[in-house]
Amino acid sequence: MVTDIPQELSRVYLAENQGNTWNTSENSVNSVGNMKVDSMKEAVSEVEELITERGVLSLEFIKEGESMKTQINNFLLENAPKGEDDSEFTRERAELRKKQMDISELQLNERVGCWRDIALLKRELRERQKELSDKEGRAEILDKILTDEDGMKGGIN
Repeated sequence: MVTDIPQELSRVYLAENQGNTWNTSENSVNSVGNMKVDSMKEAVSEVEELITERGVLSLEFIKEGESMKTQINNFLLENAPKGEDDSEFTRERAELRKKQMDISELQLNERVGCWRDIALLKRELRERQKELSDKEGRAEILDKILTDEDGMKGGIN
């Protein structure tokens, strides 16, 4: 009596779904789940790479700015006035000092911009990692359901 119910449900299900051509084999379901997980892993990896690249780019920018400021400073030291008052040279020295200040301002802006960009990328990374964790969890649950002897496989004959 009670044992006949699963067999009857199975017959009704098969009669209603004879034209169903979906491939619901364990391998195809796992394959789709694995593709989604692999895709999310790749997205996480790409965001991590972007964070690293942004930091490297910023460091290169800062380093180049420091080099330019050092070159300006060395030029100013090498060409210090020798006692005579040359107003044109004094004006040029003032312009070079202003260039040093401009470079420092650009470096500061780059540091802030880099921090902002990395903060946004880290937020995106956390979101992608959460999605990946969710998809891995779902794939794990689906795998358990598909491989469970008392689950879906064993229930329909």
